[in-house]
Amino acid sequence: MGTNFFMISFNNTENAFKAKTNSGLVQSYWLFKIISNPIMVKLGAKLGPLALTIGFKNLIKKTIFKQFVGGENIHDCELTIAELAKYNIGTILDYSVEGKENESDFDHCLNETLETIQKAKKDANIPFCVFKITGIARFEILEKVSAKIQLSTEEENEWQRVKNRVNNICLSALENNQAILIDAEESWIQNAIDELANTNMLICNKSKIIVYNTFQLYLDNRLNYLKVSLDQAKTNDYRLGAKLVRGAYMEKERARAIEMNYQSPIHKNKEATDHDFDEAIHFCINNIDNMAICAGTHNENSSTLLLNLMEQKNISPNDKRIYFSQLLGMSDHISFNLSVNGYNVAKYVPYGPVKEVLPYLIRRAQENTSVKGQTGRELNLIIKEKKRRSNLK
Repeated sequence: MGTNFFMISFNNTENAFKAKTNSGLVQSYWLFKIISNPIMVKLGAKLGPLALTIGFKNLIKKTIFKQFVGGENIHDCELTIAELAKYNIGTILDYSVEGKENESDFDHCLNETLETIQKAKKDANIPFCVFKITGIARFEILEKVSAKIQLSTEEENEWQRVKNRVNNICLSALENNQAILIDAEESWIQNAIDELANTNMLICNKSKIIVYNTFQLYLDNRLNYLKVSLDQAKTNDYRLGAKLVRGAYMEKERARAIEMNYQSPIHKNKEATDHDFDEAIHFCINNIDNMAICAGTHNENSSTLLLNLMEQKNISPNDKRIYFSQLLGMSDHISFNLSVNGYNVAKYVPYGPVKEVLPYLIRRAQENTSVKGQTGRELNLIIKEKKRRSNLK
């Protein structure tokens, strides 16, 4: 059955960069070279918003935006969707606007998310849509609900509007038979997000898995919560949708823990995070008859583990219960080498106005410098492919 996992090499740069022209490869090389420098990343994070106001929008669009973002609107993403589809890679449309504070912005994000669902309904190359709760809710209200702080009457009404928006999105996904991922965010608002995710999985995940919650395994309690979530799903007769990631808010989590003098919820080291992520993969595959997973990972070892377990359990590479996912512009050596061997792969394709997507871009740059070896790996693979192409001349 299928391709044996050990035959897949994530070092095959011909597959990894087959979608990139020579000039595109050079551009990616210089971009990763720049963001491999922590000083440049810190400077960029501080000066990014200023750069937009003084006329550097086009420079940002042609460099970091082009690498990691599909476009400023859904229409702009068409080219990326079609290009990825050529290589049997799906697109996860992500309207990457977050941290808003007023109702009109929340309703705009709601409508944009509903539009992504309609777009996905008509395009088989979009297996998932995704949204962030902070795109449709105030951070403070999520913080209060998560901490079980008594809400005022006005806040209760606000929280009900948040619940209605999430329900609207999930019911639309159900009606259109379209899977929807609810992103994880900071740990101190995650309880509210879990509540919203669980409520809507109960409604939508009866006969098919539509709604997925996200589990950030760099948090020391999320592996256990994944197990609790499956028990809860079984008890209440629905199926669990689980997106597994390591996590994207490490710097902020640790800084807040120090500032507020509590123990950081992040694992003490990368090895512990890797352990929990891989244990989560084991758990999900052992319980795959009751759930579906989207493994969001840029880690070759975890990807190989999942391939290995699928092989052991005689699970077909194209079994729709299991997807691999990476971010647009990162880890193409994983995405393209999996897709060419018949596995389900989807790239997260964020989109939105440059100004609104800037926080996302800053996180991507910070992630590449904070995750040990991430940028070096990307650079080394690009250099290897440049040499391979040179030798063909």
